[in-house]
Amino acid sequence: MAQTNLKTLKEAKGLQVGDFVKNFTAKDLHNNTFVLSDALKKGPVVVIFYRGQWCPICNKHLSHLQDSLQLIYDKGATVVAISPENSEFLKRTAEKTHASFSLLYDEEYKISDLFDVTFKPDSITVTIYNTMLGANLKNAHSDNSQRLPIPATFIIGQDSKIAWRHFDPNYKKRSTVADIVKNIP
Repeated sequence: MAQTNLKTLKEAKGLQVGDFVKNFTAKDLHNNTFVLSDALKKGPVVVIFYRGQWCPICNKHLSHLQDSLQLIYDKGATVVAISPENSEFLKRTAEKTHASFSLLYDEEYKISDLFDVTFKPDSITVTIYNTMLGANLKNAHSDNSQRLPIPATFIIGQDSKIAWRHFDPNYKKRSTVADIVKNIP
C-alpha cells in the first residue's frame, strides 16, 4: 500500500510545468467515471486538489471557481476538483459550494500521489482537523493514514503536459480564476 511512502508537507513538490501527466480515472459524486484522456480530447483540463468539505478555505475557493466557471469554459477547458473524500463527503462539498463541475474521489490517493501533492499532516494538525473542523479523515478517506493533498491547481494541455500550476504548501494561498483563465492554453 502507498502508506509506506508518507511525505511531509515540505517533501511534496508537485508536478512541474512541462511534466507529462499519466492518464487517470476517478469516480465522481454520482459514481460516473472521469477519464483524463477523454477530457483532454475536448480541450485543456484544470485540475484542482482540495482537502475536503470540512475545510472552509477549500469551500470558499471552490465557490469562487463556481461563480466564474463560465470564463474557464469559454476558453474550452474542463474543470475537475479532486479530494480524498468519498462520494458521501463529495456531495457535502457540492451542497456547500454549489459546484457544477466534477468533484472526484481520489481513492487511495492515487491521483494526488501521481501529482506529488500528498502529504501526512502532523498528529496535532490531524487532531485539530478532526475535532474542531469535523474532518473525520479516517472515515471520509479510503484508508486510515489521514493524508491530505496540498491544495494545488494544475492546467493540463491537450498534449498531457502541465501548462501551468499554482502550488503553495500554505493552504491559505489558492489559485485565482483570473490566473487560471490567463494560463489556459
